[in-house]
Amino acid sequence: MSKSKYNNPFSATLNGILDLFRKQVPIGKLSPSDRLDGKTCLVTGSNTGLGFAIAQQMAERGAKVYMACRSGIPEAGEKIKKASGSNLVEMLKIDLSSIQSIKRFIAKVKEEGLQFDVAVFNAAMVPSGSKKTEDGFDQMFQVNYLSKFILVNGLLEAGAFKAGNSRIIFVNSESHRTARDIDFENLGKFEEYSMSKVISLYGYYKLLLNVYAKELSRRQNKETFKYGIFALCPGPVNSNIAREAPKIFMPLLKLIFGIFFSSPSKAAEPVMYLACSPSLEGKSDVYLHLMQKKEMDAKALDVESGRKLWQKSEELVAASGH
Repeated sequence: MSKSKYNNPFSATLNGILDLFRKQVPIGKLSPSDRLDGKTCLVTGSNTGLGFAIAQQMAERGAKVYMACRSGIPEAGEKIKKASGSNLVEMLKIDLSSIQSIKRFIAKVKEEGLQFDVAVFNAAMVPSGSKKTEDGFDQMFQVNYLSKFILVNGLLEAGAFKAGNSRIIFVNSESHRTARDIDFENLGKFEEYSMSKVISLYGYYKLLLNVYAKELSRRQNKETFKYGIFALCPGPVNSNIAREAPKIFMPLLKLIFGIFFSSPSKAAEPVMYLACSPSLEGKSDVYLHLMQKKEMDAKALDVESGRKLWQKSEELVAASGH
């Protein structure tokens, strides 16, 4: 696969559109009887876009849904209650650009004794350029990768997942395939960059997330099956993920998104399949592109990379003072 496929906004957009028209062999299809009644679900970044659609569809299928968001509280939750006809919807505050906020969220989950049958780690961002967080990391690196490492591991330690049947789902991207090799020596080191480098870095951080997902499954399911750990690329979604793009490009982006990109409700299909399908009971390590099952890129499957990334990520969190 060409290294240039996802390394700039134009090629990434074009290839995302082409992906929608390429022939796919679907892994399966949910039926109306594939419900989530009696189950508790968590969805991050669910106040708008894809996350909102996932939370709404989970509520429609009978789940108790916790929407973990930085903003839109309580308005987004009230909208989902109205649209789904379910009152089993709650919102929890979390800011993934702040380790302190993540720690508070984990503490609240533990304090309330919450346990999730399904957790969808959807929140991500595409900034206009580099920006340093209060923890000293690049914002896109922290939100799109490191925060998930901290949050998922913290929730596991807090006993927030039910061993034996919980599903942990990461919303990822096919752009991980064209990312450069992982630079472990400089992982997490803040560097200035402009919009021209954002898309290639986005794919790089999505590669880190896939490497983490694979390593997480190795560690948790080593001796016996504990959790279904899945990842997916929903394809191009007509959402507000590019809200920080330069204003001059916004009219064109809105036009392209509206014509060619999938609606959030359609893009939620592979997420909902991973969350609900009875065919995935007792299984892990499934990666979907749209609705087709694939192997991740070889860089994401490398065992030594998984070990090194885990170790380096722990070191970064410790060095940040948390």
